[in-house]
Amino acid sequence: MNSFELLLQQLANGLTLGAIYALIALGYTMVYGVVQLINFAHGEIFIAGAYAALTVILMLSGLALPWWAVLGLCTAGAVLGCGALGWGIERLAYRPIRRAPRLNAFITAIGMSFFLQNALMLIFGATDRQFPTLIPLVRWQLGGVTLTLIQLVIWAASGALMIGLQGLVMSTTLGKAMRATSQDLVACALLGIPVNRVIAITFMIGSMLAAVGGLLFGLYYNTINFHDGYLVGLKAFTAAVLGGIGNMPGAMVGGILLGLLEGLGAGYLSAQWKNVFAFAILVVLLLFKPRGLFGERVAERA
Repeated sequence: MNSFELLLQQLANGLTLGAIYALIALGYTMVYGVVQLINFAHGEIFIAGAYAALTVILMLSGLALPWWAVLGLCTAGAVLGCGALGWGIERLAYRPIRRAPRLNAFITAIGMSFFLQNALMLIFGATDRQFPTLIPLVRWQLGGVTLTLIQLVIWAASGALMIGLQGLVMSTTLGKAMRATSQDLVACALLGIPVNRVIAITFMIGSMLAAVGGLLFGLYYNTINFHDGYLVGLKAFTAAVLGGIGNMPGAMVGGILLGLLEGLGAGYLSAQWKNVFAFAILVVLLLFKPRGLFGERVAERA
């Protein structure tokens, strides 16, 4: 493989990882855009989606179902489970302290992250869990670059979900309510907009996207661990900040850019230092462009 083919291969690998980061980053940026809260438990919701999908796959292992049917059922299980989890976190942990000082919400979010992380460890164990090879191992060689069916599935699913979410927020009544709520909670409540319901739905949609990201992560790497949520969640948060927190197109682009940079760093420098690249980007960004590449899109509230 020559240098140009190596570059293309690392770009393809980075794009795959970046698509997963983008799905998770959207959850961070949606919640922050509406209630100005960094939901640090979002990474644990992501890995809970992977565990939920794995549970459904194991339950269906005795049935002679085609792989695409199992994929659809485990996706539905992960999405519904994480949607309910996101709703519960918002209702029980964040809603009671919505009008409290931001420090209270910050500490609560960190506490919820550690609570979910340890709960997953107790339920599923502390060791790596093997994720079944659900999607057939189909490979194509294109000019020296190897592409796999799982990569195409990840690109297609992530692209469709990101486009669909953008359409939901910009072209539906629910999306208008979300955007109005992000501007002024009190005024929306006075106008009859069900603010609590809009915020809960925002948490649920973000959690559902994270669940799909968790499933794709498990299918791509074939192993999951309860600690993956914390690490990947921080990287997705970095992607959200990279694009501009509260800015959905920015979160998409930020996730893809972070994946590409991590892939190139792992390919050309060292795979063992790939996590350092992500957090070094965060440090540099906060120093020189704290509002992200596309700017922070959050209204100032009185």
